[in-house]
Amino acid sequence: MLPIRDTIPSQTYPYMTVALIVVNVVAWLFELTMGMEGIGQFFLDFGVTPRRFTDPQWAVEQGLDPGNYLPFLTSLFLHGGWMHLIFNMWVLWIFGDNVEDRMGPIRYLLFYIVCGVASSSAQLVAHPTAEIPMVGASGAIAGVMGAYFFMFPRSRVLTVIPIIFWPLFIEIPAVVFLGLWFLFQFLSGAIERIGPVPVGGIAWWAHVGGFIAGMVLHRMFLIRRRG
Repeated sequence: MLPIRDTIPSQTYPYMTVALIVVNVVAWLFELTMGMEGIGQFFLDFGVTPRRFTDPQWAVEQGLDPGNYLPFLTSLFLHGGWMHLIFNMWVLWIFGDNVEDRMGPIRYLLFYIVCGVASSSAQLVAHPTAEIPMVGASGAIAGVMGAYFFMFPRSRVLTVIPIIFWPLFIEIPAVVFLGLWFLFQFLSGAIERIGPVPVGGIAWWAHVGGFIAGMVLHRMFLIRRRG
């Protein structure tokens, strides 16, 4: 299922959502200036590699500082490929404007970062010995989706479902779309958890952790409206 748009128009221009998209795109363009060896080291330095924080000796051997937690922030703006970037930014655009509406740009930015850190932490707990750097905005965006799940229960999401070579366009209640998305992430993470380390390049538990953080924490960031 690929979301196309939601049915809730934003009341204000989503300046912070646009800014986040721009920063992610600029970071991606910067990544393109590096060779394969350079980008690998770059991800190791600025992505979240779980073993870096659970095995200090290993981290030092790799030339990494186990006490540097900046990657929990920088990893949120890095991506492993253009499809990874485009899909993440598209989903952020669909759901982020409405959440920003209710929080305001500054609270929304703080909420986004908190959910991103929570998502990376969840993946670290699930796979503490993983040596693959984790990059991408999907965990933070999952937090935005978790907030949207509770904040706009009456919204609907125009979704395209590919049936062989024929695309089916259908409006799905947002709670159904997001609920199914979360269930898929959870089940995928549970299946993956059977193995010792994550495989396939997708941080399922980061998505789960970000979504739960968004559901639990979003009320703390809402603008209190009078009357």
